[in-house]
Amino acid sequence: MDNENLYPLPQPNAFTSQFWDACQQESLEVSVCLTCDHGFLPGSPVCPECWSQDLGTRPVSGLGKVFSFVVYHRTYHPAIPAPYVVAIIELDSDTHPGVRLVSNVVGCPHEKVTVGMPVQVVFERESDFVLPRFEPVPSSVA
Repeated sequence: MDNENLYPLPQPNAFTSQFWDACQQESLEVSVCLTCDHGFLPGSPVCPECWSQDLGTRPVSGLGKVFSFVVYHRTYHPAIPAPYVVAIIELDSDTHPGVRLVSNVVGCPHEKVTVGMPVQVVFERESDFVLPRFEPVPSSVA
């Protein structure tokens, strides 16, 4: 296969590898400060709230809502044909509210995506890598 047509994949590093390792197991996890219990993404060397280096991860349900989104109508990479939706997903969590991540909304026409739309994580394989994407919760698409 031509390298320029390969799907561009994340490049995990020391701070994001736990997130991506969990995704490979089809589990969604957020970084958590073990000092102040603040949840956040992406992973980093310190807590963005209290600057502690005592960090871990915790699984979350994978439910959330579209906080913001954009529809790309131009193909910027041959492996990702337009149109497609890039969204900021705010994850539902009683223990770690407000954690957001950038992903794609799939499983519905791009015209149906709205701010506030309830979504759930789905894991999709690209090459040998599993990515978290989000689809509408079935009752949320008219």
